[in-house]
Amino acid sequence: MNFKKENKTEEYWEKKLSKKEYDILRRGGTELPYTGKYNNHFEDGIYVCKGCGKPLYKSKSKFDSGCGWPSFDECIKNSIEYKKDFKIGVLRIEILCSNCGGHQGHVFNDGPTKTNQRYCVNSASIDFIPKKNK
Repeated sequence: MNFKKENKTEEYWEKKLSKKEYDILRRGGTELPYTGKYNNHFEDGIYVCKGCGKPLYKSKSKFDSGCGWPSFDECIKNSIEYKKDFKIGVLRIEILCSNCGGHQGHVFNDGPTKTNQRYCVNSASIDFIPKKNK
């Protein structure tokens, strides 16, 4: 993986992010299910990386998976890097912001839409930018 654009120091990230955001984005942590502010959020707009602001998901790709975390059936092209993750003893695919390397969550092949994907994302790793009404 190559995260050249946002190659910041750990001191930078510790100052920029809250403790929870730092744990998730920089250390691969996770928030408790059903506690994130974007779990039941369905407004029109774009979800961006909390670390660097890179657009990651369009609101039209968000769905209620019932898993307790915000779920999307696809990401914006080239916004996510994928990494094998064996932290809990089974293979999962970790998803990271392709710009800053911030941990977003994991992607699973059990989604209910035609993509068959479920990007399971931590609310603390994203921000939401509402669509401007014209």
